[in-house]
Amino acid sequence: MGDEWGPFIPLTVGNGVTFDFANVPPGIPGGIQPQHYALLVSEEEFDSAFALITARELTFWADPRMAHEGEINHNDGGRGIYFLDPAGHYMELITVPYGGWPER
Repeated sequence: MGDEWGPFIPLTVGNGVTFDFANVPPGIPGGIQPQHYALLVSEEEFDSAFALITARELTFWADPRMAHEGEINHNDGGRGIYFLDPAGHYMELITVPYGGWPER
């Protein structure tokens, strides 16, 4: 996490993309609708993120339907989890892209 910038808390990921998190400003009808964000991460990044998730006792699931709480999936030969961010967005961490790595 970066330093706060105005109402935003930036999170820069490995490829230089930055997610700017902020509270929902008052007056937005219906607030902000939950979104799904899937992040392809390295094995080391997964381990680091998973350690934070478990240390903070966040609920996580192996599937998007939230039927397999506390489990890690092994889809496409990798590891993956789903969890909710503080605003209720659906976050997904995967170590192998959907469908697996392309043949070389």
